[in-house]
Amino acid sequence: MFRPVAMQRLSVVVLERDEYGVLRGLGHLGAVHLVRQAAGPETAPQAPRDRTAELARCDALLARIETLRRRMSPVDSEPRPSGSGPPGTAPSRSRLGSAADLPPTRLDQADRLLKAIEERAADVLARRQATHQRWGQAVDRLEQVAAYEGLDLPMDQFGRSRTSFLHFATGSLPAENLEDLRHKVGENVVLLTLPERGGRRYLVAITSRKGQYALETALGHRGFRHDALGLGQGETVERLAGRTRAEEEQASRDLAQATHAVRTVARESAQALVDLRHVVTTERLILDAEQSFPRTEATVLITGWVQAEEVPWVRRRLNEITSGRCAVEAVDAGGVPEHEVPTLLRHPQFLRPFEMLVANYGLPAYREFVPTLFVAISYVLMFGMMFSDVGHGLVVALAGLALLLKGRAVAVRDAGQLMLCLGLSSVGFGIYDGSYFGVTEIGGHELGHDPLKGNPLQLMVVAVLFGAALMSLGLVLNIVNRLRHGDLLGALMGRFGLAGVVFYWGCLGLLVCVVAQRAGDVPGWVAALVIALPLLAVALKGPLHVVLAGRRAKAEHAGAHAEGGMGEAVIESAVEALEAILGYLANTISFVRLAAYALSHAAVLMASFAIAAEFEKALGGAGAVLGVMVIVLGNGVAILLEGVVAAVQALRLEYYEFFGKFFSGAGLAFKPFRFPAREQGLSSQG
Repeated sequence: MFRPVAMQRLSVVVLERDEYGVLRGLGHLGAVHLVRQAAGPETAPQAPRDRTAELARCDALLARIETLRRRMSPVDSEPRPSGSGPPGTAPSRSRLGSAADLPPTRLDQADRLLKAIEERAADVLARRQATHQRWGQAVDRLEQVAAYEGLDLPMDQFGRSRTSFLHFATGSLPAENLEDLRHKVGENVVLLTLPERGGRRYLVAITSRKGQYALETALGHRGFRHDALGLGQGETVERLAGRTRAEEEQASRDLAQATHAVRTVARESAQALVDLRHVVTTERLILDAEQSFPRTEATVLITGWVQAEEVPWVRRRLNEITSGRCAVEAVDAGGVPEHEVPTLLRHPQFLRPFEMLVANYGLPAYREFVPTLFVAISYVLMFGMMFSDVGHGLVVALAGLALLLKGRAVAVRDAGQLMLCLGLSSVGFGIYDGSYFGVTEIGGHELGHDPLKGNPLQLMVVAVLFGAALMSLGLVLNIVNRLRHGDLLGALMGRFGLAGVVFYWGCLGLLVCVVAQRAGDVPGWVAALVIALPLLAVALKGPLHVVLAGRRAKAEHAGAHAEGGMGEAVIESAVEALEAILGYLANTISFVRLAAYALSHAAVLMASFAIAAEFEKALGGAGAVLGVMVIVLGNGVAILLEGVVAAVQALRLEYYEFFGKFFSGAGLAFKPFRFPAREQGLSSQG
């Protein structure tokens, strides 16, 4: 719980012919975090394979699969079990085959199967597209013709005779431009207006052949759109509308048949496409992994990290896959640089939501202390201190319980468990403070220790003491981390090491003596011991590190000095000592926000009750009803706004004041080589 899961480095030498089978086996196991290695004297002489071309082919196949799935997505494409298709259709496997039966190392077979599906789908998709276009044209035509129904004019004769002395214009313009057109054309034009459709006003404009240019100019300036009805000889608008409706109905029937054909192909090819995507995705993962391992003429070196407890199981499985034709070596991570070892956290169920808070900042490095338990305790306490109210805490707890019991996703249930813990903390602090939805007294009797009616200074002192304890814990954890890394100098003389602990608690002790007016009782040598000496140690850490590094380099005949010179080390150490003084002061004062937000939470509720009392005093009975609404609104604001603020501020104190002392967050996540789970069907969204 306080350390990441123990890891061992796995090195496996297999024959080149067994490489593919081993990687398939590891992908199914999902237990090995593969590591990319370069060729060299300590690994293998030949560089890893270059699979760029094969990877590009896999990407192209996956893109074609997704394109086909997307094109068939508007229809029901859920695959059915074999033999359950509609009457007259054969099962999908008998028509199209199954990608699950493909030799998984042969991309050309996958390509052939996909082409067969694409060719069959192309015919029905093209038919549906053409039919949909024809249906859309019929609908547009019908809408256009319908605007002129009921107009008793020989519209089939409009403009047919070259000797006609009249000019007709049929069409529509934006409805708001009609009156402007009337004023513009005057009495020389007859306007026959028709009903408005979709924001446009349909009309027939009639003028003399001589006035044609003026009319068309006026229409064009006002957004007029001509309609060519295409009436036959002697055909009326009503007859044209009937003919167009018949065309639209026929196109609609044809579209339904084309859609059914697409649905049939989608249903029959659905499982094949799912299998095909799974095979190509798996193949791509294997090809990409093959680019990580150096080799000889006949063997391949596969390396990775495995949980120490799973090494025997993985070793046994590798021997089964290769029939014993492999050499497996597993070594502890002791001598491996920390940044190369992946981190895997494993906590009990009750700590899992708080693991999420830690991981949000960053994963601990492999040899770092895992602070999840301390984060859980401190975060819950700080939230409850700032959000102390029994009623509000119950609301948050019940909401969390609902998510915990009803949530389907793990993240949702974890969030519910976190809210439940925070709500119960608020209830506990609310009982102490005596606040029940802002009610702090009944019948003139106080229910608890209301923060606003008590001593705010005392509350601030409690907050600062809590912060000092949390910061001190961070300093202790930093010492533990430094010792785990073998950094004895940092553990003893670092500003967050033992010297920092002595300085920090020495300052706190002197501050207590000053407040208690006992500063004169503290000997000067004590003050020098607990303040000056630790700062001197911090200031000497850098130069001492340079000296020790130089001696180590000389002993190893490296002929090199430590990074940077002595002057640079002295300056950096002096700055570090100054940062220690300012940092400890700022971090400690920062915890005053625990008291400040506790007071603001109580103030919001007090303000709600004060406003409600004023309403009742001014308006009587109506004011009482309005006052209740104000109280409810104030509690709602406090729950939503103050709850979010308390959660964010508590998290800020964790990250900056606590984690900043010991936690790097630079861990490498453990990501085992694993194939994706096989899908059972193709949804409409792919």
